[in-house]
Order: sequence, then structure tokens, then C-alpha cells
Amino acid sequence: MVNGDLGVSPGTAVTGFPPGTVNGTIHAADAVAAQAQTDTTTAYNDAAGRTPAVSVSGDLGGSTLTPGVYKASSSLGLTGDVTLDAQGDPNAVFIFQVGSTLTTASSSRVLLINGANACNVFWQIGSSATLGTNTSFKGTILALTSITLNTGATVDGRTLARNGAVTMDTNTITRGSCPTLPPGSTPGSTPGATPPGATPPGTTPPGATLPVAIGTAILATMPPQRPNRCIGGFRAVVTGLRIRRVAFSLDGRSIATRSRSPFTVSVRSLSGVHRLTARVTFTDATRPANLRLRYRACGAARRRVPTRRPRRPRRPSGFTG
Repeated sequence: MVNGDLGVSPGTAVTGFPPGTVNGTIHAADAVAAQAQTDTTTAYNDAAGRTPAVSVSGDLGGSTLTPGVYKASSSLGLTGDVTLDAQGDPNAVFIFQVGSTLTTASSSRVLLINGANACNVFWQIGSSATLGTNTSFKGTILALTSITLNTGATVDGRTLARNGAVTMDTNTITRGSCPTLPPGSTPGSTPGATPPGATPPGTTPPGATLPVAIGTAILATMPPQRPNRCIGGFRAVVTGLRIRRVAFSLDGRSIATRSRSPFTVSVRSLSGVHRLTARVTFTDATRPANLRLRYRACGAARRRVPTRRPRRPRRPSGFTG
């Protein structure tokens, strides 16, 4: 079961759904999936480049870790429990940089205490990740190759594979509600002190706005108009995914707000050139978008009155008699 969206790009292979259940939307090689793939690469590179890092190796089982960046030069294992202690900071960030593979033993667990949030836990894997049977895992897995979930393993977070497959076997993946951090916030830091390996001040954790641009929107006229043609009164419509609200304004003046589909507005003809703006907010973590449509209204029809040349006076004929 996937409590969230499922996507693949490039390619269209999504097998096992049904009987598997997706409580969201399946995106197979569409624009949303392509954007998700691009954002996954961005988040992967971001997480891999975070410094300074505390060196770890072998197995994380039995350890308690505070916010910071942890680096394993090769493979990393988890047998039993690893506890992530946010020390009372709800914005505390944990980043694990694993050089090759991540493997958990059966019934292993990632435990979050003192305000730790799965939205702020990131596992950057240089090869592939394998979760053992009945593992209870927390955070976003960013794997270069593939991710395998053995029978009964659960994930509170996201499983994102860049170049391979995500393979499931009677699992549950639940993507929690991860809010976008406001500009200038300092996740992963404690007021007055910076724990070893903590996220540097003024930065945001990788993937803070993931998942990825699931919300999409397009502004167009109905019916569609040809480019470089003037138009009269028309109806504008915003279409897309995960749209919460659309606020329309004309030349900076609010004209309508729509909170449910269809997100449309009628625009009357005004002389000259104008700009229609649609401010779109989404139901997920996608940032608000400002969509703009510039149009030129048709002027009043003008009828050309032909002018006649004055008649020349008739000359007398050359015949007399």
C-alpha cells in the first residue's frame, strides 16, 4: 500500500497495482513524474554535498544520534534500533551519506524522539537500499540505483530511486505532511549552538519542498486563441493537479477567487494591452505559482469609405456638321 503518489520516469512500467493500493495518483512517464525525477536528482546531490559530516561505519544498531550529517564511506547496516534525538527542536535535520549500500536486518527500527520528524530525515545512498522483513523505517530514501522492501517492511517517508526500481512485497509506505520551511529559517540548528555536523545556518534540508512539484497548473483562454491575435471578451481557466485556490487579478486589481473546480473567470473586453494573473496555491507542498496571460483587446471595427475620383468634363467630339 502506498499512502501518497506513485510515479515512474522515464518509462511506464508500474506493476502490481492492483492488487496493490495507491491512495493517491499514479504518474507514469507524465510531466509530473519527469519533474519528480529531476527534483529527486537535485535532492540527492544536495544531500551528498552537505558538510561537515561525522564519520560512521559498520552498523547503526544500538546508537542514539543527535541532529547532523553522518557519512559512511562504504556500506552501512542497521541491526536492531537506531534512535534519532531532535533534542526538542522540531526542525532538526538528520542526513546520512552512504557510499554504497544500506541494509537493515529483520525487525530493525528507526526511532524518532524529542520532536524528531520523518520529514527531516534523509538517507542518500550511493548504490541500493534493502530493508529487511518487518523493518520500521523513517525518512526519505534517495538511492542512486534501486530500493527493495522485503515482506512487511514499512516506511514513514518516501522511497525515491534515481536509476532503478522500487520493489515492494506486502509493504506500507506513508508519505507524511511535510510543510515547506519559510525563507530564512534555520533547520537543524539549536538556538545559541550548532551541534557537530548540524545543517549550516541559513540553509534548508535537501528535499524540503519534496515531494516534488506534484501540484501543476496551466492558465489558458477558452476557447484557445491564436498567437498574435487580438481578442475580445473571453473566459480564462486554470487547469492542473492538487489545486487548492486560484485568485485572479487584472492589471493588479483582484477580480475573482475560486476555491474549487472549475477555476475560471470571465474577462470583459477593454481597449489596449492588459495582463491577467492567476495566483495558484496547492493542497501539497508545492510552492504557490503566479501564472500570467498578456492579451490585446480588439479595437472597434472601422469601415473604410472609398473615395471617388472627380469626373473629368466631357470633351466635345471631333465631328462637326
